[in-house]
Amino acid sequence: MWQVIGMWSMVLLVSLCGLAQGLYRVDPLVSTKKGLIRGLQSNEGYAEFLGIPYAVVDKSNPFGPSVPHPGFDDIFEAYETNMCPQVYNDLAFGTIDCLTMNIYVPSAATTQNLLPVIVSIHGGAFVNGGAETEGHPRFLLKHDVIVVKINYRLGAYGFMCLDIPEVPGNQGLKDQVLALRWINDNIEAFGGDAGQITVVGESAGGMSVNFHLLSSYESLFQRAIIQSGPASSPGLIIDSNKTVPIELAKALDYETEDILEALKYLASVDVHTLVKVAHELNITSLTETNFPSTVPCIEKAIEGIKPFMTNYPMNINSPKVRNTPVIIGHASNEMPFLYGLADSDFFSNYDFSFISNAFDLGYDWEDARGINDVKHFYIGDEQLNENVANEITDFASDFIFKHPTQRMADRLLDIGAKSIYRYVFSYSGGRNWLKVLYNLNSTGAIHGDELGYIFDQEIFSKVVTPEDQLMIDRITTLWINFVKYGDPTPTTSELLPVKWQPITKTSQPYLNLNSDLTFEARPFHARMAFWDLFYKLYRNQHKYEVSKK
Repeated sequence: MWQVIGMWSMVLLVSLCGLAQGLYRVDPLVSTKKGLIRGLQSNEGYAEFLGIPYAVVDKSNPFGPSVPHPGFDDIFEAYETNMCPQVYNDLAFGTIDCLTMNIYVPSAATTQNLLPVIVSIHGGAFVNGGAETEGHPRFLLKHDVIVVKINYRLGAYGFMCLDIPEVPGNQGLKDQVLALRWINDNIEAFGGDAGQITVVGESAGGMSVNFHLLSSYESLFQRAIIQSGPASSPGLIIDSNKTVPIELAKALDYETEDILEALKYLASVDVHTLVKVAHELNITSLTETNFPSTVPCIEKAIEGIKPFMTNYPMNINSPKVRNTPVIIGHASNEMPFLYGLADSDFFSNYDFSFISNAFDLGYDWEDARGINDVKHFYIGDEQLNENVANEITDFASDFIFKHPTQRMADRLLDIGAKSIYRYVFSYSGGRNWLKVLYNLNSTGAIHGDELGYIFDQEIFSKVVTPEDQLMIDRITTLWINFVKYGDPTPTTSELLPVKWQPITKTSQPYLNLNSDLTFEARPFHARMAFWDLFYKLYRNQHKYEVSKK
């Protein structure tokens, strides 16, 4: 129950908001260092505080750094969530006043019984999504943890990288830093333990977690879970791109070659108009053939500006890694979330050009030796058409997610990681999120599918099959054990019958999360061995790594 302990503790407030049958709801009022925050009490044994602002965007330069929110003079009523400006299904929506978080607190949390904290960073290729898009955390709350879900700026507002003080780059990631600092400073008022914070994310959220683990900023969490989001994934980290504001301004009939002039004009443009234009220009579009150009970047050193990162992830040796246990993994069949709905022409004209995101193999792309090596390995002498769609999809899954996950796990070990736990999510049930959303018949699990078993999502029926409930119980228990103990299986049980061991420099065990939990060795070994060899053969053509081991 809520307790009253000192100025910064939780206190009770009886709300006059009546429920059905004339009952009254007891809504919590929390006294934080930023002021009083009133939330909503659910009838499921937890309270929720929605839309708490942690930072403020400069309206005269909404593409630049944000600053910490100053706090509240009056009670802040945390009743509504929001999202940052973006486009989904050709609809533009969101507000620039979006640097907010949602905090979910079980009734067991008090200032005398501090609970571990999970901070969830949403995915969406750094151009889509929000604190609530991946679902409600009630499955996690049952395990007596506090869950915080954050918003951060996306697309042109969050990830222009211009090498100037006004827009140095990685603004969206720096928003996340301000959110994590706010949580460290204030979560105890909600009954959370600032010394037990685990940051978790899937896809771009997982990459964000990985970036924070390697960034130049201070350590703001104790454990990390990276789901289908290795920071070594080709194409989702770039050098600066100074053309973006010029292109956007031109598309809006404002001609200039001066970046600052373009930015000043774009700051005056309606946010929905701007994100729509950025989407139409493919600046913020994610398709089978296009990655966004507003993603995390390598920043240049600028006097007076603290960079988030100035080198590529595989080159960074961060001391934070040595004290942070990590879970890292991916789905068994990642890329059908993009390729599963592609038409026959897509596969007939497939050129394996994703490889150019990481390797410079020459101008004669079709005849480049490395490209032919890849073609022969995945499709032999078969013609490019829809008959080899599965093999092409395997290539993309391996190159963008699976092998980068292995490489990142190895890299974290090399720089002294405390413990690294690898997994593959293979289960295909009734709550495989994107597989159900896109009505795909792909084998195994695709990108993002595990989220349906970690979060409660509205697209699914409230009636859960016994098989799906077992997976919900298993993956949430594994994640919660890791959050509480730094070990996903401190003991085995009927629910978790196998001991999940961390990887070492000589062995690559992983947990296969399927209908049965199995502990196996070296996922997709033959295909990963091919890419190990490819990286060695073409190491001098690799664009991003200083080390040529």
